[in-house]
Amino acid sequence: MQSFQLLVPYIVPAVEIILIASVIYYLLSFFWNTRAMDLVLGVIVFLALFLFASWLHFPVLQSLMHSFVNVAIIAMLIIFQPELRLALSKLSVKGKKYEELSEFDRFLDSLTNTVYRLSERRIGALILLENQDSLDEFASRAVVLNSQFSSELLESIFTASSPLHDGAVLIRGTTIMAAAVILPLADDSSQISRSMGTRHRAALGITQLTDALSIVVSEETGKVSIAREGIMTRGVKMDRFKGILRSIFNPPKSEIAAKLSLNEWLRSWKE
Repeated sequence: MQSFQLLVPYIVPAVEIILIASVIYYLLSFFWNTRAMDLVLGVIVFLALFLFASWLHFPVLQSLMHSFVNVAIIAMLIIFQPELRLALSKLSVKGKKYEELSEFDRFLDSLTNTVYRLSERRIGALILLENQDSLDEFASRAVVLNSQFSSELLESIFTASSPLHDGAVLIRGTTIMAAAVILPLADDSSQISRSMGTRHRAALGITQLTDALSIVVSEETGKVSIAREGIMTRGVKMDRFKGILRSIFNPPKSEIAAKLSLNEWLRSWKE
């Protein structure tokens, strides 16, 4: 017993070091190769500068850095909300169970892989995800497909030899409603650079009129862009892509839980 008490001062710091190392490892592995990794590196540089200012006793610099931290924390929570939401959802075992059973997550994984395969091959694409506002008026003037989503179908539509590769693909839920959809072009081209073409203007234009989300793959650069509410975000990485779509379209956990409990009740009733 006495020997154990002697080891306590050494055990507690060891446990703390292991816990802190685990948290740091999780954060770095999650944010690696994403836009948020630049933020992590910036925080490390900021801490190094703060320690340097404390060591040299620079009171003005320390005061400015304290004021900056108060504003930066709020800004980080707003800018990186999709990534933070995705990271917190991965911490929950219950969330992982729902993730395996969710049809939306299977659709999201398939859509993401398809978009970034097109990006690697620099095949231009314009994909429109319907939200609350109906887009039937645009689908009725296009080639109606009404097919269950599949990666093979989406990739074949945007190949250069396909007669449907011009225009957008409209997706409602997990169904490809129409292809070769003609969309209105954006009037305000302030967000459109010279490297962007008609696809980007159309993607921006439809989001100025509806609450739909547009996904654009650049034929020239292969970069993936997302447009929503008249704002375009360029160079979206895969993890952030998933985070944005999940935060907008993922059904609430309560709905998924209700479906699971209903299935379990039916299964028990049959038994």
